[in-house]
This record gives sequence, structure tokens and C-alpha cells, in this order.
Amino acid sequence: MSPFSIAALVKKPISLWLFLCIISVPAPQVMAEEIPGNNLLDDAWKTLSSKNYNNKAKALETIARQNPPQALAVMKAMLEGQLYYSKHDKALYFSQETEEHYTFSPVFSGEQISQENRRGFKKVKVNNRLRSTIRQLLAVMQLKHKDADIRLAAVQELLKNPELSASHLIKKAVKSETDSRVITTMRTLLAVIQIENGDENEQRSAIETLSQSLNSSAMNALRDYQAPTEALKNEARSAIKKINDKRDLYAKAETVFFGLSLGSVLALSAIGLAITFGVMGVINMAHGELMMIGAYTTYVVQLLMPNNIGASILVAIPAAFIVAGLVGIAIERSVIRHLYGRPLETLLATFGVSLVLQQTVRTIFSPLNRSVETPEWMSGAWQINEVLALTWNRLYIILFCLAVFAALIMVMKKTTLGLQVRAVSQNRTMARAMGVRSTWVDALTFGLGSGIAGLAGVALSLLTNVGPNLGQAYIIDSFMVVVFGGVGNLWGTLVAGMSLGVINKLIEPWAGAVLAKILVLIFIILFIQKRPKGLFPQRGRAAED
Repeated sequence: MSPFSIAALVKKPISLWLFLCIISVPAPQVMAEEIPGNNLLDDAWKTLSSKNYNNKAKALETIARQNPPQALAVMKAMLEGQLYYSKHDKALYFSQETEEHYTFSPVFSGEQISQENRRGFKKVKVNNRLRSTIRQLLAVMQLKHKDADIRLAAVQELLKNPELSASHLIKKAVKSETDSRVITTMRTLLAVIQIENGDENEQRSAIETLSQSLNSSAMNALRDYQAPTEALKNEARSAIKKINDKRDLYAKAETVFFGLSLGSVLALSAIGLAITFGVMGVINMAHGELMMIGAYTTYVVQLLMPNNIGASILVAIPAAFIVAGLVGIAIERSVIRHLYGRPLETLLATFGVSLVLQQTVRTIFSPLNRSVETPEWMSGAWQINEVLALTWNRLYIILFCLAVFAALIMVMKKTTLGLQVRAVSQNRTMARAMGVRSTWVDALTFGLGSGIAGLAGVALSLLTNVGPNLGQAYIIDSFMVVVFGGVGNLWGTLVAGMSLGVINKLIEPWAGAVLAKILVLIFIILFIQKRPKGLFPQRGRAAED
């Protein structure tokens, strides 16, 4: 690795280490024109409009050393090609282009200028060597920023091109650093520099430090390391193996996380099916379309709240539950109540209902897929370390599934409806003899299961596009979850959904998505051969019958 210095870039006698020492001393944060007689800084600003790239590099070095408030914004604008100067007086401007006009905002004092073209202004040009200089200067300047995220980004930028001349500044900065992430990254940077430039003891210490890091620069440094002795070479190999083992572990953790998020959707979609199938003995082939209704309800709510997407999801949750629940009650009252005790007829009838619901959605919303916008508070990811990041939308879906499950358990255990549902599911005849209106319980139970399917649609709309065939992809999986967990058992449905989601994601990397589903299906078939009633079989006389 060849030592980097600003002198090498701009052909200036002063070396980067001296420059870093100078700018490491806090500079007064005042504007250039507020310092009487600060001709050096004034000349540096004016030099940015010149054509000589070497002079521009010298000017940027001066600006970084003085560190006025405009320095960061100007350098970033230069990198993005948004810094211009006036042909009339060489004054610097930030440029912003819209469809109708160009807006030029002065870097210092003056009025904003808007016009249809760029006449009278010229871009401050940069080349690749100057861009490299600017990035190095920005990284060094941002090390003193009060925001820890900005300091972390600055160290990571230096880590992309680690240089010996920056090590003394990092050593000084790490002593006063308070953020653990920044400290870890700084130590990794120092170790990367040390492994190439230190003596044997320093290299051994650097290898130990790098073995604790998951940063790709640490791995690259160890791979490129030319060990002077066989012992150091073996230590480097051990460090690489240690890092790879950690990466594999976190990769598996991420796979399990994705499996849990998939399992949460499967559990949500299957819980409602488990309730209706377990209590009423109805094979509801329209269950996937009830999920579709919940997803389209989320889409409609966002259309009604275009300026408040963040709150729209919170509104869509009860709305989807109510709409899907009412549709479910309508299906039960109009079709299913005439077919109790005839499972095959209910299967055929609900399949016909599913086709009707699909065509209705196509008529209202067209056959095209619709997209639901993810709220800002669900966007992005929780970055645990360099290789493990948990996306917020999937994490919220897992928590949402657990919350719905907990609420349903409370309803089944603590309410009159729950007591009656359990009574009917265990012994319908005895429940009728005790005065329970089984027809009323059937309608509300079917509505409850349909409403939960609508909630599954809300979660699903945040992971994929919303379309008329949305539910078809999950109806078979839902039945597999119900059968695997135990018909009518809520705990079994939750465990089965999470388990199948994780198993599916663990198999996918080496088997592929299609073969993974086939293998899961084969596993369930073999499992049912051994335990026909599933993981947690239902109890009661009805179950024995």
C-alpha cells in the first residue's frame, strides 16, 4: 500500500500528517468575511473558480484548515456538481435545478437568483484526483462533528483508503470518542494501518484486533497481509477463519429473522383459518381472498390519507379487520350456514365465493397490481453490526403477529364470546343444551377468523404488491400450518407457522424457492403420517369424533 499524502496529490511541500495536525486544532467557527484581514481564506474561496486543479486543491486545503461554517457544504456541492460561480464577480453559488428553472443560492451573503437557464454562471469543475482530495478532507473534518453517525461515516470513509499519515489523528480522536461504534471502527482503522506498517509485535496486535472486526476492510487487510514470519501467517489465517465463522453465524441469524417474518404472515393467515375450521368444521377456500380484502383496504386507506402515510397503517389495521370481518359474516350467513356438516360442499361453495371476490376486485380496482407505500417509521433497517441488519418492516410484522395472537388469546380466555366458542368447538350438542346460541357463535367466529385474515393482508401488503391473486399464494400454506400445528389449536398454529417459515428460509439458499416448498410439503406429509392430529391436537368430544 503506497502512503497517501495531500502533497502527492497537489504537488505541495506540506505533508498530510502536518496538515492533519493543524486542522486537529479547533478553528474558530466564523464566516470568512467576519475576520478582518483574513486574505488567505478569501483568496482560497476565489481560487475555487480558477481552472488550475492544483491551485484548487491548495485552496481546499486552506479552507479545511480554517474550517469556516461553509466548508462542508461547499465541498459536498463540489462533489455533487452543484457548486457554481458567477462570471461577473466570481462569487460562489449553490445550484438547484427544477423542471422549470435554475435556482442559485449564494454561499455567503446576497440574494437568491432564479432563471430559466444557467446563463451568467459556470460550474466549479473537479477531476478524479480533486474528488479524492475532497473526500479525504471531508472525512477528516467530520471527525470533529457532534453527531456520532457523521463521525462514524467519516471513519468508514477513511477506512476505504487507510493511510499511515492519518493514524496519529485517529489515535488522538479515539481518546475523546464516546460512541462505541465509532471507537470500534477507529480501532479497526488503526489496526489496518498497523498491520502494514508496524513491527512484528504491532502486527500481531493488529491481527488480534482485526479478528474481532466484521468490517470488510479488516478481512481485506488480513487477506492481503504479507506476513514476515510463518507464525504471523498462521495467526492471520486463524483470524480470517474466526471472522468467517462470525459472518456465517450472523448470516444464519439473518436467515432465521427472515424466516420468522415469513412465519408471522403464515401464522396470521392461518390463525383465522384454524378458528373457523376448528370450531365450525368449515374448509374455507375463500380465506385467501379475505386476506386480499385486508390488503386492498390498506391500499384504499392510503389513498384517503395521502399526506399522512405514517398514520394510515395504524388506521388500516382496524379498518381491515372490520371490512374483512363483515365480509366473512356475510359469507357465513348467506352460504355456509346452509352447508354445516358437509365439508366437501363447503369447500366447493367457498371456492366459488373466492372466484366471485377475485372478479369483484378486478372490476373495482382493475387486474393490475397496486403498491402500498411503506411508512417512514417502518423503512430502513436496524444495523446491529457490519453484516447483520434487521429491516424495520419485517421486525414490526413479527411484533404485530405476536400482538394479534396475544389479543386473540385474551378474547378466547377472558370474554363470553371466547367461552362460548370453546364450548361449541369442544362439544356443540352440549353447548346448545346449555343455552348457547350456536348459530350466533358460528357467525361471530367466522367473522373473527375473517377479520384476522384481513389483518394478515395488512402485513402482507407491506411485503409485496397488492393484486387480485394475492391470497392464492398463501391459502395452501395456511392449510399446511393448520394441519401441522393441530386443527383448532391456536398455540399449535403459531408454533407451526413460525417453524415452517424458518425451515423454508433455511432450505431456500441451497434448494431454491420452489424445491424448498416441495420439501416442506413432503416433511408435513411424513409428519402427519406419524402424528395425524398435528403438534398440538385439539381436545374434547368433538375432536374425538
